[in-house]
Parts: sequence; C-alpha cells; structure tokens
Amino acid sequence: MSERQEERLYLLLDSVNNPLARGQLEGPSNGQILQMLVLDNDVEKVACHEVIVLMSMGTNEPPLQCRIVRQRGDRVALEKIASLDPDLRRNLRVPIKFDTFIYPVTGRWRGRRPVQSIDLSCGGVAFYGDDGLEVEEKLELVIPVTEQPVILRCQILRKQELRNGKLLYAVKFVDMCEDEEVTVREAVFSIQLENRPHAAGNDNREEHR
Repeated sequence: MSERQEERLYLLLDSVNNPLARGQLEGPSNGQILQMLVLDNDVEKVACHEVIVLMSMGTNEPPLQCRIVRQRGDRVALEKIASLDPDLRRNLRVPIKFDTFIYPVTGRWRGRRPVQSIDLSCGGVAFYGDDGLEVEEKLELVIPVTEQPVILRCQILRKQELRNGKLLYAVKFVDMCEDEEVTVREAVFSIQLENRPHAAGNDNREEHR
C-alpha cells in the first residue's frame, strides 16, 4: 500500500468508540461532506448507525464525529459534526496478551526481563512483571504484535503490587517517530476490529427501528 493510500485509511467507530469497520476516504478531506468507501464488506455494520467517529490510520489529525447522510452500496456520505479530543485516539485501548521482553535505559538493572502484556494503546501498554522497576524509569519494550516487531522506548507511569507477587506496570511510549506511531496505531486498530462483537451492528439496528 502506498503512503498516499495509507493516509486515507480510517477506523470507523460507533458513538461510544466501539470499532465498526475500516474505511478509505474518497475525494477531498476539507469539505463539510466526506465520501467514504467502507472496506471488507462491513458497510452494514456502519450504515445502521446515525453518528460515527472517524480515526485516521495514517495521520495525526484529530478524530472526527460525523453523521451518516447517505449510503450507496459500500459507500457512505458523512457530514462533519465536530473535531474530537486528539487524546481519544492515543487512549484507545485494546486488551491483548503477549509475552515479550524489556531492556533497561535509565534503570540500575542489566540484561533483559520477561513481561506479559495486559493491554495496548497508541500511547502505551500495561504489563505484568517482576519487582525492581521504578516509576518514571525509562526502558525499551519489544512490541511483537505489529506487522514487524518494534522496540519502543517507554516510561513507567505507575505500578501496583498484586497478591501473587507480580506487579502491574502502566507505561507510556516516549520519543516515538512518526513511522513507529503509525505502526502501533495500525496494530491497535486491527486488534480492535478483530475483537469487535459480531452482533454489534444487529443490536444497534434493533434499537433504531
């Protein structure tokens, strides 16, 4: 996929930020009405909603709240309602479990340590690990669920001791380049779509009859 195509890909969510489908913007993005091609034969999951949220997969533009004004085949016309808080995308969090490793940057420990993830967002990750990491410490974390594994620099925000002797750590990504942001964003969005309830669209259609 070309960089230009990537910039025009969006994640489509419902009004409470549950993922619905992927879409590709057709035509200009600066008008009041946007033309969106809904991909993967998922248009019915989108068309049963009145208001949806668009999150760009390739750029850092803020999420957009839109109203569906027309559907023709796999295409929908969307009227812009409002720009939303940019942190909405960064905080979009998906539960996912994977085993990986961390490496010290500012910590006093050496070598590598195994950890197990709990969830992943565009802005950070939570994981289970052993004691010995401190709040505000920086480390490097391998993210294996992206198209190609990436090593990202992180900073520990908080930790919580658990009854089994493990600790829960919440970390944020720091010093990310644009390519790393796009890579993590695509992984988060893909996991969101894989985890969506299969009957979400049908439930919503019942509500709006």
